[in-house]
Amino acid sequence: MSEQSRTAAEGAALPSILRIENLQKSFGALSVLKDISLSVDRGNVISIIGPSGSGKSTLLRCATFLERAEGGNILYDGQYAMRDGVYAGKAELNRFRRKFGLVFQNFNLFPHYSVLRNVSEAPVLHGENREEVMERACALLKKIGLEGRENAYPYQLSGGQQQRVAIARALALNPEVLFFDEPTSALDPELTGEVLKVIRQLAEDKMTMVVVTHEMPFARAVSNHVIFMDGGVIVEQGHPEEVFGNPTQERTKQFLRNYQQ
Repeated sequence: MSEQSRTAAEGAALPSILRIENLQKSFGALSVLKDISLSVDRGNVISIIGPSGSGKSTLLRCATFLERAEGGNILYDGQYAMRDGVYAGKAELNRFRRKFGLVFQNFNLFPHYSVLRNVSEAPVLHGENREEVMERACALLKKIGLEGRENAYPYQLSGGQQQRVAIARALALNPEVLFFDEPTSALDPELTGEVLKVIRQLAEDKMTMVVVTHEMPFARAVSNHVIFMDGGVIVEQGHPEEVFGNPTQERTKQFLRNYQQ
């Protein structure tokens, strides 16, 4: 076997960065996630769409351990973070947390920290060399179009700029996968475009991402795979051109018709 073939075979053999199997989550008597299964391969962008209350954000929160599921499996790199509803120990979960970054709807920046400190604080606290972290943080800010704003504070930035800082902060820990929970829902259309441009750039750079979004043209254009959820289940999933252009489920068709009106 040639070296090129061997490398390709080894890459194909790698487990998905994230695999969720038969995930279940309830809030009291309300079942929010019902037997959810999905996988996220390296370099892919997975968009999760659906009406409000369908379980999209809860799914992300369970995948990132912000909510505790009651049943199913969560695996990162083929290793169990949760198996049959039982979570790994604290040290193991902390190790899994280093694999992902999370960007929230409402930025969640530290208001009393500068832009540069917001981006650099977590890697420094994790023991990385401060000088190297600062260099990486400045490079990230340049990449997202905020060079020269390192010493600004969040209140001095627009919402789109704050969300871009939040993306840089998530990237600063060199995660293997980025989760976005409706990253543009708090922004007006002009600022939404700023943030989506950054996410598109990350997709071109083959950053692995899971994006809960209401931006249908973006999901269609950028995703490798689209998941449509409703009522706590995955109703339909597939290539974006299939889901958007030729959906097979009536509920998907209805949702897309209503959204386009």
